[in-house]
Amino acid sequence: MEFDNLHQILRSLYEQMMPLCADMAGVAKGIAGLGALFYVAYRVWQSLARAEPIDVFPMLRPFAVGLCIMFFPTVVLGTINSVLSPVVQGTAKLLETQTLDMNKYREQKDRLEYEAMVRNPETAYLVSNEEFDKQLEELGWSPSDMVTMAGMYIDRGMYKMKKGIRDFFREILELMFQAAALVIDTIRTFFLVVLAILGPIAFAISVWDGFQSTLTQWICRYIQVYLWLPVSDIFSTILAKIQVLMLQSDIERMQADPNFSLDSSDGVYIVFMIIGIIGYFTIPTVAGWIIQAGGMGSYGRNVNQTAGRAGSMAGSRKHGGQRGGCYRRQHGRTCRETAEIEAELRERHPHKSNIRM
Repeated sequence: MEFDNLHQILRSLYEQMMPLCADMAGVAKGIAGLGALFYVAYRVWQSLARAEPIDVFPMLRPFAVGLCIMFFPTVVLGTINSVLSPVVQGTAKLLETQTLDMNKYREQKDRLEYEAMVRNPETAYLVSNEEFDKQLEELGWSPSDMVTMAGMYIDRGMYKMKKGIRDFFREILELMFQAAALVIDTIRTFFLVVLAILGPIAFAISVWDGFQSTLTQWICRYIQVYLWLPVSDIFSTILAKIQVLMLQSDIERMQADPNFSLDSSDGVYIVFMIIGIIGYFTIPTVAGWIIQAGGMGSYGRNVNQTAGRAGSMAGSRKHGGQRGGCYRRQHGRTCRETAEIEAELRERHPHKSNIRM
């Protein structure tokens, strides 16, 4: 079974698990109804105790949440999925286009490599059976010809073994790359199913005072997990584009230099595959950068508090300096003139030592 079929199975799994949201809606209605009763009663009693007019608009929130719970699969999940599905489709088309280009350039590179080795008489027998049989027929049965024949068999065997090992590692890394993508998609589907099934409960809890942020946090988490697939497709598109550029560079060098060696390019390809496998597990972190509930969190609060302390310290120093230095200037004298007047008064009245202006 191909990996594309496994991804399609995960899509169908999510769609088949969605009706389970209706089973949780009944429990969520009871929790939300009880929370709405306390929510409205508390605000009505508070307004009556303060002899204030009752504000009806904030009390509509529990009823709006209740409507979302009643029609959760269509109103909530249907709306979010309809808004985000074009993003998934757009990134999937990008990946498909780059993958087709990569396969086309890879076939062209393999063909040029084969033709370059066939044109060279020293390496033609390594890739062409006809050329190998032709050179064997040209050899005789002398000891030197037997040594040459044995060397040709050894060289051909070494070339096939080297190519086989290289293709083996390439296939293993490609398999691990596809497996990493499948792991991310499987975890994503599991999280989405859990969030979707327990979504009505989260909405019902958000009716209660003190738990209002549960609603925004649930929406934030659902969108974050949903964006794992687009971010994964973009990451795969970037890697495919890098491979396309590498293949184009190798093709241009092979066309310009028939003796160009492809061993180094194969090593770079393997390195990029390893980078891609590791990079796949950073996708949840990158998706968390796209949407956040409540702004930047504690980091933003710390920055604002530090800036506020710095401003208050600067302001206190400024006002303190003004109290000490500008008090005397407001009478039209400078500090030097005031000191001279104080010294003159002490000379006239030596018995008064505490004279200050």
